Amino acid sequence: MRKHIVAGNWKMNNDLAQTKSLISELKKQHQTSNAEVMIAPSFTNLMSAFEALKGLEIQVIAQNMHFAESGAYTGEVSADMLKSIGVQTVILGHSERRAYFNETDELLAKKVDSALKSKLRVIFCFGEELKDRKAGNHETIVESQIKNALFHLKANAFESIVMAYEPVWAIGTGETASPEQAQEMHAFIRKTLANEYGKEVADSISILYGGSVKPSNAKEIFSKPDVDGGLIGGAALNAEDFYAIVNAF
Repeated sequence: MRKHIVAGNWKMNNDLAQTKSLISELKKQHQTSNAEVMIAPSFTNLMSAFEALKGLEIQVIAQNMHFAESGAYTGEVSADMLKSIGVQTVILGHSERRAYFNETDELLAKKVDSALKSKLRVIFCFGEELKDRKAGNHETIVESQIKNALFHLKANAFESIVMAYEPVWAIGTGETASPEQAQEMHAFIRKTLANEYGKEVADSISILYGGSVKPSNAKEIFSKPDVDGGLIGGAALNAEDFYAIVNAF
């Protein structure tokens, strides 16, 4: 049975006081859910978030990590550093990391390997840009991103991987992806996985949607058979909106 997951990516938002305030609001909204609930604060606020959420079923996850175990990589954070403070899941390959920090499929393959070696669960992000969608190359781009970064893995590694499809063209562009477009791509992703690893593996993997999910569209998007949850950006910074999305399940 695939898990439903709603993960809030806070990106580079919220200082320590704001983090504590938002978590306080999240705790007021929190209730038992049919979905795994996750939040990804900045590195500087991970420990504070852990301490504030003790005893609650809200997981604290990381937004990124380096592929090396240690070394002369000023400003970077390793998988084992994250593990040492209790992090069990990390987001890798987010569209902003790809666009602004030039993260390639080859680099992400190394990050995935490092995360899995340290027994971290990975939320692996991928997706096409507007030019790819308009050119009709969206499936080719997505298939390439998945294959290049993940298809060197053995089948059992996917027990620790969550997929997150981000149609970059539907984030902050004025364009809107319909629930039908989300389902179409999620079905293609699952088929791509099945072709390489078999239907049983493909059917066991949670695939999240990361294209501007809001309280107003979450229920319809999450009702699609191959959409198993969401990677939430802006709406995750408002506790009421975030839990409206969580409760869409």
